[in-house]
Amino acid sequence: MISIRNVSKFYGGFQALRDCSTEVAKGEVIVVCGPSGSGKSTLIKCVNGLETFQQGEIVVHGPSVGAPGTDLPGLRAHVGMVFQHFELFPHLSVLDNLTVAQVKVLGRPREEALERALALLDRVGLRAQAAKYPGRLSGGQQQRVAIARALAMDPVCMLFDEPTSALDPEMINEVLDVMRELAADGMTMVVVSH
Repeated sequence: MISIRNVSKFYGGFQALRDCSTEVAKGEVIVVCGPSGSGKSTLIKCVNGLETFQQGEIVVHGPSVGAPGTDLPGLRAHVGMVFQHFELFPHLSVLDNLTVAQVKVLGRPREEALERALALLDRVGLRAQAAKYPGRLSGGQQQRVAIARALAMDPVCMLFDEPTSALDPEMINEVLDVMRELAADGMTMVVVSH
């Protein structure tokens, strides 16, 4: 599903990644663990094409991420990304956060997008929060909405960038429970954690 071969990433004279290689099979869950500043987040952002890299190759479900002519928006539409700080649209309701990309990027009819969004909110235990805005939710609820939003795009794999580090300890388990369910369902996942 994901192949990372000899990837190196530089920020000017600073080398953030040095000759990184790994393979992630379909349905596999791997954790990239290390101290702050070790390049974990940079690595998964390279996988999704959010960061460029100077050496090596990353292949995700067929396309080579760094190759000229690769449709990065198309790739990102099918690689779910969950960020440390949720990155929800604050001016949209929870339901609109889950439907906007389905309609605009995938071209799904609005009714179908709404049906999918509500099913995913059921899955993460937040259907009752559908009309609320993200600022009215707890951190754990916002992160579960972010996971549901990524799943709404029918991803082939999911990338998690320290998904529980911004949460209070009592909210961590509600996010981990959703992640465990995804793993049990066979979702390919790369999870960055310190």
